[in-house]
Amino acid sequence: MHVLNWTFYGNSMERWLLAVGVAALVTVVLLFARRVLGSRLSALANRTTNDLDNLIADVFKHTHGFFLLFIGLFIGARLLQLPDRALDVLRIATIFAFLIQVALWGNVFIQRLIEDYAKKRLEDDAAMATTVRFAGFIARMTLWVVIVLVALDNLNIHVTTLVAGLGVGGIAVALAVQNILGDLFASLSIVLDKPFVIGDFIIVNDLMGTVEHVGLKTTRLRSLGGEQLVFANSDLLKSRIRNYKRMFERRIVFTFGVLYQTPRETLEKIPGIVKEIIGALEDTRVDRAHFARFGPSSLDFEAVYYVLKPDYNVYMDRQQDINLELMRRFEDMGVEFAYPTQTIFVESAEPAAEEGGAK
Repeated sequence: MHVLNWTFYGNSMERWLLAVGVAALVTVVLLFARRVLGSRLSALANRTTNDLDNLIADVFKHTHGFFLLFIGLFIGARLLQLPDRALDVLRIATIFAFLIQVALWGNVFIQRLIEDYAKKRLEDDAAMATTVRFAGFIARMTLWVVIVLVALDNLNIHVTTLVAGLGVGGIAVALAVQNILGDLFASLSIVLDKPFVIGDFIIVNDLMGTVEHVGLKTTRLRSLGGEQLVFANSDLLKSRIRNYKRMFERRIVFTFGVLYQTPRETLEKIPGIVKEIIGALEDTRVDRAHFARFGPSSLDFEAVYYVLKPDYNVYMDRQQDINLELMRRFEDMGVEFAYPTQTIFVESAEPAAEEGGAK
């Protein structure tokens, strides 16, 4: 067939068809091998409890088809007589595809490794889990920087000169994005100083919630109402934060009032009764109880005690026990709790004597 003898760029049509066929065959074989090996690795990972094979299977799944295509094209091109410039372009393109694939493999490897480690340490050491996640970001960023520098070096670009130029231009960029950089450095400060970690319940001004995520720019909280609260990291460092997760015990102050008609002997007994009630409860430590003040419509008592567990539900259970037992004791003693009342005293004036006296 004379068509097969046609020549393009120094190669016959037959040679071109052979190269394309080899490239397609190699690509198909590699895609098929990726699918088969991926299934085998996933099945093996599901049968074992080892984290390493899960990690390898996850990394292998992220082998992209474009990389396999470039391998096929590179092998097929070896059958052709191409100009040196064309071979250089194909070689550089294949190297770039390989570098991108390595970066993707490394990114998945680091991310999966960090996530597995963070899940294991989150319950035992939430602060370390937060630090490890930030370290994972630094590792991924370093990986991509290295890949880019290697790619530029293959293009015969002087990396040292480029880095020096970026250093000068970086000053202008830093001034333009100083708010973003402020949040970035604030994130670094949160990770290193650990004023809070994932899982802590914090209050910022009048907003409160459980820390779900500490990112590079923002920190996200899940409020008691269910909605997500998002704070800029720099704003958090400027705010006063109350971290209730790090509370070892809870100090409680509560007051109540009784009627002014309560006998003095009974008033003297009330502080001791309150201490007795609090002391009989679990996870509590009584501090004091006093007849504190004369209120507008009540005789006011003040009591202070500690709940030895920081859990809010434990505190409410203990306060409920105190209130109910206090009501029972007062019922037995005939003591009534005061409520806002006003007593009005009306003084009647004597009738004025009639002018001129009686006739």
